[in-house]
Amino acid sequence: MIFSLLGKLFGTKHERDIKKLLPLVDEIKSHEAEMAGLSDRELRAKTAEFKRRLSGGETLDDILPEAYAVVKEGCRRLYGKTWFVRGHEITWDMVHFDCQLIGGIVLHQGKIAEMATGEGKTLVATLPIYLNALTGKGVHLITVNDYLASRDREWMGPIYEFLGLAAGCIQQRMDSEERQSHYRADVTCGTNSEFGFDYLRDNMCVMKEQQVQRGHHYAIVDEVDSVLIDEARTPLIISGPVEQSNEQYEALAPAVDRLYKQQQRIVGKLLEEAEKLVERGETYEAGKKLLMVKKGAPKDKRFLELMENPKLQKLVHRVELDMMGDKLMAGTEESALMKLVSDLYFTIDEKQNVADLTEKGRRTISSGKLDMFVVLEIEDEERQINVEIEELLADDSLDEQAKLAREAELEAKRWELYDRFNAASQRIHAVSQLLKANSLFERDVDYIVTDNKVVIVDEFTGRLMPSRRYSDGLHQALEAKERVKVGEANQTLATITLQNYYKMHDKLAGMTGTADTEAQEFHDIYKLDVVVIPTNRQLIRYNYPDVIHKTEREKFRAVINEIKEMHKLGRPVLVGTISVEKSETLGKMLRAERIPHHILNAKYHEREAEIVARAGQRGAVTIATNMAGRGTDIKLGESVAELGGLHIVGTERHESRRIDNQLRGRSGRQGDPGSSRFYISLEDDLMRLFGSDRIMRIMERLGIEEDQPIEHGLVTKSIETAQKRVEAHNLEIRKHLLKYDDVMNTQREIIYAERQKALDKPNIKEHVLEMLDDVLEGMMEEFVPADTLPDEWNLRGLSDRMRRRLGLHVRFEGIDLETVQPEEIFETLQKIGRAAYEDREKRFGSETMREIERVAILRAVDSRWKDHLYAMDLLKEGIGLRGYGGKDPLVEYKHEAYNLFSEMIADVKLGVAEFLFRVQVAKPEKLEEPVPVPSQTVLTAHDSSVSSLAKKAPQQTTVASDGAKQPAKVPVRVGQKVGRNEPCPCGSGKKYKKCCGVSQ
Repeated sequence: MIFSLLGKLFGTKHERDIKKLLPLVDEIKSHEAEMAGLSDRELRAKTAEFKRRLSGGETLDDILPEAYAVVKEGCRRLYGKTWFVRGHEITWDMVHFDCQLIGGIVLHQGKIAEMATGEGKTLVATLPIYLNALTGKGVHLITVNDYLASRDREWMGPIYEFLGLAAGCIQQRMDSEERQSHYRADVTCGTNSEFGFDYLRDNMCVMKEQQVQRGHHYAIVDEVDSVLIDEARTPLIISGPVEQSNEQYEALAPAVDRLYKQQQRIVGKLLEEAEKLVERGETYEAGKKLLMVKKGAPKDKRFLELMENPKLQKLVHRVELDMMGDKLMAGTEESALMKLVSDLYFTIDEKQNVADLTEKGRRTISSGKLDMFVVLEIEDEERQINVEIEELLADDSLDEQAKLAREAELEAKRWELYDRFNAASQRIHAVSQLLKANSLFERDVDYIVTDNKVVIVDEFTGRLMPSRRYSDGLHQALEAKERVKVGEANQTLATITLQNYYKMHDKLAGMTGTADTEAQEFHDIYKLDVVVIPTNRQLIRYNYPDVIHKTEREKFRAVINEIKEMHKLGRPVLVGTISVEKSETLGKMLRAERIPHHILNAKYHEREAEIVARAGQRGAVTIATNMAGRGTDIKLGESVAELGGLHIVGTERHESRRIDNQLRGRSGRQGDPGSSRFYISLEDDLMRLFGSDRIMRIMERLGIEEDQPIEHGLVTKSIETAQKRVEAHNLEIRKHLLKYDDVMNTQREIIYAERQKALDKPNIKEHVLEMLDDVLEGMMEEFVPADTLPDEWNLRGLSDRMRRRLGLHVRFEGIDLETVQPEEIFETLQKIGRAAYEDREKRFGSETMREIERVAILRAVDSRWKDHLYAMDLLKEGIGLRGYGGKDPLVEYKHEAYNLFSEMIADVKLGVAEFLFRVQVAKPEKLEEPVPVPSQTVLTAHDSSVSSLAKKAPQQTTVASDGAKQPAKVPVRVGQKVGRNEPCPCGSGKKYKKCCGVSQ
């Protein structure tokens, strides 16, 4: 109450923010007369004048009022002129309102401007884009898809061009030369993924001339909530194929399918038994049976109907808590819950998006061959091989040839061990992913099958994503499930999250219709404040209270009745659904009622522009899947406003209030009349997982009958509470991802800076010689430790290492171990190394040697970074298990990641030194380049490890490279032989020399 009173006295935060900007708006308007008196040429010359003033020491803030007045005058000069936008001729009829000037100021300040639908966000962006482009450093306008990027370039481009600036647009299939041209423009439009992928590709280039971007100065993100929140868990990944067969998915799919059907039969029997126990009054035993069903088939329709009874819901919840508590009371590893579900073949955790085989399931699917699904313990055998190799190298009775032959035999034995380990691991992983595919992912909801391919349906926009693939084998599992061709698996070559990509910009701003509900997250993660911009005309849309039904069937009947009523009145109706399946169901019901309608979902996306254009016409009925994210602006047809405007019908609450608000925002643009109402059932995912128990209690309190709908403020408040709970859950996931990626981000910045140094600097000889010194120091540490006595030194091993790794011959005969110091030995090694280096430079020539140095660093960095990403992926996969040992997985991850990175840097330096001393140049003028970045096709993946609600997984947008093949997932290994600095095959994530290879 006190906050409400203070708000009335002093105004809300947003009102105070706007009040501070009003004097600046007046100052912009004070320059309008001056600009109106200029000729077109003089107005255009203002651009060059502003650039000179900036060079002379003025700031962007100093020239903002005049610059904004110039843009506004430019729009006025273009009024009535026509040009083509996406093939349609448009007539320019827009000039900035005062509220749009406020929005432009907010965007220049590096904040988020929340503007209602129809308030002209695209026009607002022209103001800060023009101002910040005057620096000559380039401005990025980031949209959610290629269509909007090219539309904004064609729509607003003539304004920039009229004022003397160039505008470009990045599209998916452009080559590097085209991209460079568009990035050189003052303004560049494009999608978030294209900008991110170009950054990653630039950091895989082998020549500076191949890079396309020119820095990250200022970016405006359109639909900023969609990009920075909905897509925040989406790492951008460039990947290459793995040398790994996908045959196991096709081979195991029939067995998993049979297992799934057997489980369905068990679930049916459990439900029958539970119903009989309830009738006999044995409720607790019935609760156990229902809990088994919840763990084995949480989306079974018969089970969901039973769970509409609040008493049974409470019972199942109580039984689950009791059984989980049994473990704590008894102090045993196995809880009563685990014993209970042992009669199932597999269990499903719907909230965490996990499906696991039980022991019974393992026995069934293995058909008696139990070792097929048991991970081998290979540490002892691995250690024995290492001991034998160590003894072999110390055996002076064998000549070099015999040693090499025996070492080859032992390495072959090691590889046989890895092959067995790898085969079992891959089978277990494939079964796990096939179970997820069958149990948690629904056709026509999460994906569709078209042209014999599995295509992801975007959770937020309902669009088909043909270039995306779920990662970690899940997409292959879905393909095997649907009996279509199974595609290749991929390995990460370069990656960055959208969060960290955008944080690279010197200044970031955003526009959206709905950001205020996520203001805290924008501030905490991106340091972006949200300012709500007042509308040009007052919003008069009426939002009716939610209506709740117990079952989905009742809800859909009510929705159809509402549509019929509105259709009779002639009002256009936009119906929002959350999946393709639900939109098709409603379509069938409307056809049965003979109500003409259009469906806009992933199956009919080609007709999107046509369908949206008609959605505001008299009597139109449009069913849209996740309309919220489409950036559409529905204009009312003739006389529709008098009838009440566009009516919105939501058929399900989204997990985020923001998405619901976006759907509502399609109605009531620019002061138009409109209305909205949401229909909800207790079978909806949001209610079932996060809110139905509370709603059930309210229904009981209000005395609601079985088929009677609820329309009450208490209910709406409870739904918002459920949504807040989900939003908090998703925020924690995003923060968690960012904490892990911050570790990778620091490492990525160091590696990319090292690469860029090799590309930018014409002479890196001193840097390379420092690397050589570090390599020699590392060898000294290993064979001549400073804190040991001379008789403990291994000079023979040092000499052998220098010869094997660097091709340098060092002899220590006649050395006086009583007087020599380690520093003297290092100086000797350093002199030998530098002398050999200078000798190679004389032979090859200085110019060629500089090129060799550049190539050496790029080769070493790229190959080791790729292997490091692979090791880090495996480290992250297994780090959660540290929690069972009472350790903080994040702290452990940071510690292990630091060790892995330190060892990788040492390995990079060794790789550079090896290349420099071993490379041969037949003709210095034709030095072989590293393999250039291959042509790439965008391929998106989905990481299925965590869930935003029940089955939704954070997506990974991936570019698949058709270049160098990558190894299969052996315990964790790359190459033909386990190098000391390579990831250890035992799966610890450590380097081999620090783990199983320590005895070497």
